[in-house]
Amino acid sequence: MWTRERKDDRRRERITLNLASMIDVTFLLLIYFLVTAVLAEPEDRLTPDLQVQTGEAAGREADLEPQVLEVLIADGQPIYRLGSIVMASRAELRERLDALPRSAGVFIRVGDGVPVGFAVTAIQVARDLDFEQVTYVPHSP
Repeated sequence: MWTRERKDDRRRERITLNLASMIDVTFLLLIYFLVTAVLAEPEDRLTPDLQVQTGEAAGREADLEPQVLEVLIADGQPIYRLGSIVMASRAELRERLDALPRSAGVFIRVGDGVPVGFAVTAIQVARDLDFEQVTYVPHSP
């Protein structure tokens, strides 16, 4: 009979969980989110990092077309073309690019089948001349 009482005692024991630590964590998270929401600057009050040009310079700068240097194959030979000007050597390319404004940057569009060396030469010449931005544009089918 003693064995039955022991089994009954075990069944009657209740498991209790201490929720104090769970409540503490919940309140700490609540305080954290309240504090960070108050300290965060609303997005409508953020200052944009935009450069605004005024006066005559703004009009001239906005009217510029992008400077596009094309590296193509013509008559089986790689050439550089800047607008209607065709160049075949690095020296000619450097001379023509040297006359362009640096602040507008330059786009280098490389045609299909052009040797890699010619494309790299165009990029390197533009970087050597300190263009603010040199952008490589691959051939699009």
